[in-house]
Amino acid sequence: MTEVQKSMALFSGSVNPGLADEIAKELGVDLGNVKLEKFANGEIYARYLESVRGKEVFLVQSVCAGAGYDVNDALMEMLIMADAAKRASAHNVSAVISHYGYARQDRKAAPREPITAKLVADLLSAAGVDNVITIDLHQDAIQGFFDLPVNHMTAMSIFVDYYESMGWDKGRLCVVSPDVGRAKAAKKFSTMLDCDIAIMHKDRPKHNQAEIAALIGDVTGKICILNDDMIDTAGSLVAAATTLKAKGAEKVFACATHGLFSGPAYDRIENSCIEEVVVTNAVPVPLDRQTGKVKVLSVGPLFAKTITNVYNNGSVASLFE
Repeated sequence: MTEVQKSMALFSGSVNPGLADEIAKELGVDLGNVKLEKFANGEIYARYLESVRGKEVFLVQSVCAGAGYDVNDALMEMLIMADAAKRASAHNVSAVISHYGYARQDRKAAPREPITAKLVADLLSAAGVDNVITIDLHQDAIQGFFDLPVNHMTAMSIFVDYYESMGWDKGRLCVVSPDVGRAKAAKKFSTMLDCDIAIMHKDRPKHNQAEIAALIGDVTGKICILNDDMIDTAGSLVAAATTLKAKGAEKVFACATHGLFSGPAYDRIENSCIEEVVVTNAVPVPLDRQTGKVKVLSVGPLFAKTITNVYNNGSVASLFE
């Protein structure tokens, strides 16, 4: 019997084509041809304009707003693309989700609430996804919502390299967790940077509103780096930075993998005491906004290496060793 050769096919959703282009260049492949449209009533249509039979299909999508799509459109497009690939006899479908939408509702914090992070996991499985590649989930435990392999990447080393290039005195540096839930990640970040750590505690009276209730650690005279997984309206971030300055911090920087920047986020950041906010292109940031205090680093090479290792049945963990 003739052995069938493996073949890769990489396709981009509508929300973050820039990242998909970069991943394709890093892999040395061309992006596949897929027709993505909307019907007059807003329903999404997808059709592959090339054969995917027997191929290892990788679908790149950010489940967030962008390119005239809202977060729900982005999610449905991913599901519809996966379904179309499966029905076209793709051998394997990997969802490369650079931002996993609906991740903030990962538990029942109050009675009669949904757990949308689990719901999205179920939807991806039902659509025919065989494998998920994603980066900096809101909580690591979300991986357990899946009954399929999840390759969970992190942009932490990218941020570490960036801040080490600044040449700051490590004794003056302090990584700050904006809330208790982020403390473990902040500890890892501070260990990699070989610097101090501080932890904040915040309350949320209502959605997209935060109040800093306490600060554990000494930030007097320190260059503080606030580290989070995402920035949405930037209310929490600016409140945390203001508190740090009030507690004697010399300068405040911030970094997050996912810069959603909803509503008043850009104005809040520009008018805040934060020196610079560094995010990645896991979520598309318009070029005209990549000025002033907002800087964007690329996760394209990291995703390309991960896809290569998944495709070749190599170790993904080796990327972090």
